[in-house]
Amino acid sequence: MHYLAIDIGTESARAAVFTDTGQRVGDGHAPYPTVYPRPGWAEQDPERWWRGAVDASREALAAANVSEIAAISVATTSSSVVVLDAEARPLRPAILWMDSRASAEAELTATLDHPALAFSGGADSAEWLVPKAMWLARNEPEVYRAARYIGESVDYLTLRLTGQWVGSRLNATCKWNYDSREQSLPHDLYSALGVGDLGSKLPSDIRAVGAAVGPITSAVAASLGLINTPVVGVGGIDAHLSLVPLEAHGARPVSIVAGTSNAFIAELANPVFAPTIWGPYPNALTEGEWLVEGGQISAGSSLTWLGERVLGYGRERVHALVEDASRIQPLAHGLLVLDNFMGNRTPHRDARLRGGMLGLNLGTTPAEMYRAAVESVAYGTRSVLESFGSVGVDTGSVVVSGGIRHNPLWVQVTADVLGRPIQLSEGENLTLLACAAIAAAALNGSDPALEARAFTPAMRTIEPADNCGLYDEGFALYTDAVAATARIGHRLVDLTRERVAEPAL
Repeated sequence: MHYLAIDIGTESARAAVFTDTGQRVGDGHAPYPTVYPRPGWAEQDPERWWRGAVDASREALAAANVSEIAAISVATTSSSVVVLDAEARPLRPAILWMDSRASAEAELTATLDHPALAFSGGADSAEWLVPKAMWLARNEPEVYRAARYIGESVDYLTLRLTGQWVGSRLNATCKWNYDSREQSLPHDLYSALGVGDLGSKLPSDIRAVGAAVGPITSAVAASLGLINTPVVGVGGIDAHLSLVPLEAHGARPVSIVAGTSNAFIAELANPVFAPTIWGPYPNALTEGEWLVEGGQISAGSSLTWLGERVLGYGRERVHALVEDASRIQPLAHGLLVLDNFMGNRTPHRDARLRGGMLGLNLGTTPAEMYRAAVESVAYGTRSVLESFGSVGVDTGSVVVSGGIRHNPLWVQVTADVLGRPIQLSEGENLTLLACAAIAAAALNGSDPALEARAFTPAMRTIEPADNCGLYDEGFALYTDAVAATARIGHRLVDLTRERVAEPAL
């Protein structure tokens, strides 16, 4: 028996075929582009997601040499918002999760006193679906009115696979202010925010992670080269699902999925309310648990931007840049980078913060700049974890996974800046493992946590270096610099918006 796991990430679609004993027997990968039409904006073509999912799946199925699949599940980035007409065709490019154009709309949510907002720290993030829908209604009213469906990437993939407009309770609870206890959308909140009809465009059929949606259509089966129509299980947010395969480890870890962005996910037995974290979300992933999250919007993306786009090292040469940067001693470069290139998710919750580099001189080398950027991402990681710990979240067990494992400098510097051992997931993509467990749960009518026992990742411990204490001063400077440059960053963002809004001469 085989399961197909699909992960729609920021840069590419990934797919894997697993046996029911947890063995990965096929892999596939298909990239797609991101467009940045204005500062702080990021968009993708939903059709490219679908083509990527099909291409990656066909590659994985061919590698596994199978033409029959028992069940499928999909994970995607969260808050990548699609706008579709009545025929489920995109009316515009998808607004990607990292897009911060809806910062003013997010600030408006902070002015309201609504009980649903208590479960998101008192306000919604500019990244989330609701502020983005508000932005659409204000700035592209014709598109908003024409939209029959507004949802997220995972909803779109589920619709394409099955023909059914079904939402994930994970996404709805964490990003749409959905009350999972009452099983209802906050229509009065949407009305107060000027999008009273949003609920009629969102999926009204919202199901728990691991629930069965239904079989794929015969047309999809043909496009994938399958001889059967496997059932699709409700997936959800890629990073949040990383907790599923960690169930077998027993403890309550903080999962850090470190890739294009860094996502910090934990589940608690009792709720914690604080403005420096997102949540607590009741029953979002697991019935009876409270999920909290934090994150860095720019992590691996900032390293890719600097190494490839600014310094000109192509992907085939960037390993040489990493090796050169690895030979530089901590803080020896005299540089300080601020990692808020697309704003700050936590702990500052500020979409108008921006990145920067301090300490440059005419002798600064590319390797020094890259080393400082890696350290900056690690400082941001420490900042998020400290905010978790300050409100009572247990951060004693930290599991790191994602693209970080391909960059040994990033891995080691993260342990050094944190000043503690970290557990690094070996080999397997936790999101794909989670999707395999979810597919099994949908097929068997069981709990993903139970099925996850067959999909447990191997771990190795990364110990901090002996000189890791040097980073305490660097972290203190980073904290001071973020605070000192906030007002300047805000004004630069405002100036950009004012200039873009002016008519062309």
